[in-house]
Amino acid sequence: MKQQHILIIEDERKIVELLRDYLEKSGYRVSCLDRGDTAIPYIKQQMPDLILLDIMLPGRNGMEICKEVRSFSNVPVIMITARVEEIDRLLGLELGGDDYICKPFSPREVVARVKAVLRRVNSDQPEKKLVIGSLALAETTHQVTVNNRELKLTPSEFRLLKVMMSHPNRVFSRNDLINLAQGYDFEGYDRTIDTHIKNLRKKIAEFLPGQEIISSIYGIGYKLNQL
Repeated sequence: MKQQHILIIEDERKIVELLRDYLEKSGYRVSCLDRGDTAIPYIKQQMPDLILLDIMLPGRNGMEICKEVRSFSNVPVIMITARVEEIDRLLGLELGGDDYICKPFSPREVVARVKAVLRRVNSDQPEKKLVIGSLALAETTHQVTVNNRELKLTPSEFRLLKVMMSHPNRVFSRNDLINLAQGYDFEGYDRTIDTHIKNLRKKIAEFLPGQEIISSIYGIGYKLNQL
């Protein structure tokens, strides 16, 4: 089995060494960068399996890096930061981050998050296709199309859409979506789901203007409408 490659982009040496040691002991190949302005060329050349990305970096900040990565890749990105304000968390998710870990953290927790994300991305389940009206989702290839045109989604957006397409017209609470889409005991908060849903709606609306594909159910959560 191919050894999975984790890229750590972080300028605090002690954090880098700690994460690298724990990840290597868990069987991953680990590379490290300490500047943001070297990240994009490296990612394009090496195509890691997952990125641990600090937000405050010399050269270029993690928010800008995440946004550019999403323009050419769906590689999972776990953002690491000391900034705990809600607006920072929401902005990171809106730019395509899949998860968010705040300093200080347990390295064991980071390894557990990495394993959980990679399990989802690299699942060897037989190909299964979900079709709701003009929306089609292929689980193995992680491809979503609208009227046969490809819809570019982040891994988190893909998982949320998959959960809702599996049960059209079912109303999901935010906690339901966190548990079903993340696949582990997520330590975030329900506003992260609101951000992902907002992004999903915006992307789908570009292909299906004027149609309400995902409805908000006041006081409960969301549902995907049968088209």
